[in-house]
Amino acid sequence: MSEKIKPHHVERKAILYVRQSSAYQVQNNLESQKLQYAMRDRLCSLGWRDIEVVDEDLGRSASGTVTRVGFERMVAEVCLGHVGAVAAREVSRFARNSREWQKLVEVCRVVDTLLIDQEMVYTPRQSNDRLLLGLKGSLNEYELDLLRQRSVEARHEKAKRGELIVASPAGYVKGADHLEKDPDRRVQERVMLVFSKFFELGSARQTLLWFLEHGMQVPVSAPRAQVVWRRPRYTTIYTMLTNPAYAGAYAYGRTEHSMQYEQGQPRRRSRRKPRQQWRALIRDTHEGYISWKEFEEIQHMMTNNAHLGDRSGATKRGSALLAGLLRCRCCGRKLMVAYTGNEPFVLRYVCRRSALDNGEPPCITFAGLSLDEAISREIMTVLEPAAIEATVLATEQEKLQQDEITSVLKRELEAAQYTARRAEKQYNTTDPDNRLVASELERRWNDALQKVQQIETRIEQAVRCGQVAPATKEEFETLAGDLEAVWGHPETDARLKKRIVRTLIEEVVVDVDGQAGEIIAVVHWKGGVHTELRIPRRRRGYSRAHTPKEIVDAVRVLVRICSDDMIAGTLTRSGLVTGMGNRWTRERVTSLRSHHGIPSYSADRRRVEGWLTLTEAADHLHMSGITLRLAIERGDIEAEHPLANGPWVINRRALETEKAVRFAERSRRQRRTPVLEISDQGVIDFSTT
Repeated sequence: MSEKIKPHHVERKAILYVRQSSAYQVQNNLESQKLQYAMRDRLCSLGWRDIEVVDEDLGRSASGTVTRVGFERMVAEVCLGHVGAVAAREVSRFARNSREWQKLVEVCRVVDTLLIDQEMVYTPRQSNDRLLLGLKGSLNEYELDLLRQRSVEARHEKAKRGELIVASPAGYVKGADHLEKDPDRRVQERVMLVFSKFFELGSARQTLLWFLEHGMQVPVSAPRAQVVWRRPRYTTIYTMLTNPAYAGAYAYGRTEHSMQYEQGQPRRRSRRKPRQQWRALIRDTHEGYISWKEFEEIQHMMTNNAHLGDRSGATKRGSALLAGLLRCRCCGRKLMVAYTGNEPFVLRYVCRRSALDNGEPPCITFAGLSLDEAISREIMTVLEPAAIEATVLATEQEKLQQDEITSVLKRELEAAQYTARRAEKQYNTTDPDNRLVASELERRWNDALQKVQQIETRIEQAVRCGQVAPATKEEFETLAGDLEAVWGHPETDARLKKRIVRTLIEEVVVDVDGQAGEIIAVVHWKGGVHTELRIPRRRRGYSRAHTPKEIVDAVRVLVRICSDDMIAGTLTRSGLVTGMGNRWTRERVTSLRSHHGIPSYSADRRRVEGWLTLTEAADHLHMSGITLRLAIERGDIEAEHPLANGPWVINRRALETEKAVRFAERSRRQRRTPVLEISDQGVIDFSTT
């Protein structure tokens, strides 16, 4: 027994610390575990009987980047003075960083706890042993850094040769020294579909929405070289579009990882590095799904889709046709889009970047509808000669897209049928009496058959939609003049129109001439041609959203007998709104009258001109309102009824005509004696309508 071990050390318990750095070592380096647990025999030979084994940190590194629960518990036990010795196979098992190593040595020195390894016993209270422990701790830390450095350098050298394949992306499998295409044709076609749809739709977001709309899944790489089919997410589509492996190139070092501490806890961060900082980029190392030129085009399109700086950004759903294309002639910055008011929104183009960045007043601002219409007319001038050819081509492309969807569904059907056949074989091979297994296999078989039936139904619907034959050029000759109507139709997709505009126009430089009241726009077409347009600027207070003429005519009639309050209530009950889509109020009725020169309601003028409601006219003729209404509907008496749920407007002169007088006399002569006494009859109080 060592002279350093005293009776008070043995009286306290000993802790055996067992640790391995990774899960791989825990599963494969079993001999190292046996040697560490064998240190229990050495502690017994040194005189300890109460031995506690701490092995919670198996699979956790001692570099200081992760929290070790077992180590913290061991240090806490030592601080309480319950431990006479802490042991490990090698002292490097305790810690490979100076912070935790010095912490353990200092705590052991204070409470007089020994450190024991396979070679010797250390007493931290002795200066020589403390010096030796400090040297060993520094060497352990240096050894870890050296091993890590050698490993990283070896990986980098292998990556420079294009031989380091960490993981294969979806659509590829690991070969001997390079990537190979997945032999599953369904996987290959689905990967190609992602790239073809991106070129068709122009953005990763729209590609994702197309897959979600048609309920299609995409392959995702899983551990052990497996492929899992999942509902696509944006990160899945974005990763495929930005990975140079799909262009047949080997790339390494595209991301950079760093460790940051937040509230005392380590957090691993990563960022994408620019291509100039990649460690390796070797083209034509394996067969790609697209060419390198197409890959570069994809990166350029995605860069332009990001609305940063002078980039126009991806097409949005908003009605602004020139969003991202307008540049201010005064300051050279891009104009911003603003929507004001309630639906329908009012579009405005504003140059306020100088106000946001430097606190300066905005350069220019103007309503965007007139400029969009002027640009649309120029677009129609350019597109009209090729309208028929473009329409026929679009019809053919639609047919090809439908065939593409049908082909994808057939691949889905093949995979579902294979799964159903495999489930059937599993069910047939099991013992029917073992219901615990047979019932589960039967359920899986039924689920697989239901999926086959669902895909077959989708294929039938797709085939039914694709049975329409493509249109010919002759069938579209009569539609050449409808291009402008289709362009301005509310149901036309705004994103499609914006993509057409960006295909033809590079940018539009705009300015406002305040004296002339015009918007000056210089259109820079693709190809170098420039066109200058001068569009009259919308006057303040003028709105393109006109109130319908029927409502104006109704107000012109109702104002003879109703005030603005009553007119607003009548219009609202009739379900009518203003040109801007707002409900009617007294102020809005007043504004409408002022704009159209309609005089306001006057009781004196009504009395002089002789305007009456239906009830008042019936009282004047001494008849019921229903009888008078029937006469009006037959044409015996002239009256106006501008709104179905509004009042009748009758002039007194219409009740004094010869035809109206004869009708009143005939009505009085034909009036019969009532069956009940007047006092026993109920009273029906008709409204003013």
